[in-house]
Amino acid sequence: MRIGQGVDVHRRSDDPQRELWLGLVRIPGAPGLQGHSDADVATHALCDALLGAASLGDLGRQFPDSDPATADIASSRLLASTVSLVHGAGWRAVSADVTIIAEQPRLSPFMDAMSAALSAAVGAPVSVKATTAEGLGALGRVEGIGALAVALVEERV
Repeated sequence: MRIGQGVDVHRRSDDPQRELWLGLVRIPGAPGLQGHSDADVATHALCDALLGAASLGDLGRQFPDSDPATADIASSRLLASTVSLVHGAGWRAVSADVTIIAEQPRLSPFMDAMSAALSAAVGAPVSVKATTAEGLGALGRVEGIGALAVALVEERV
């Protein structure tokens, strides 16, 4: 068994048309985040945790933001590709845990949907939690949203 850790942070977007996606769930009425893809920090942190556990680097190495093919890509596609890479390296996810750090919007109504969507995509239980930065720093000033993730993988037999 191996464990991996992932971290991601994205700045809030000034584009009023940009949607907020977290944990593969669209959060209605909230400003989106800047990014080369859909900027789903929760899913990106999970991808990094899975890739790290399988010793496959990180999202930037696997899906560089300089690649036009990944411009505006949905994080569901990034996660599906990550799971395939992890399987190809001889590993499978056992479980994962994601923590989203956001002052706004209030995320509790979306936690179950995020957990269900991520679990289905990974093929293993994924718990999702949210916390705030208690008004401290850039995340506390609502300049962006961050996420942390850990993932446990085991050898595929």
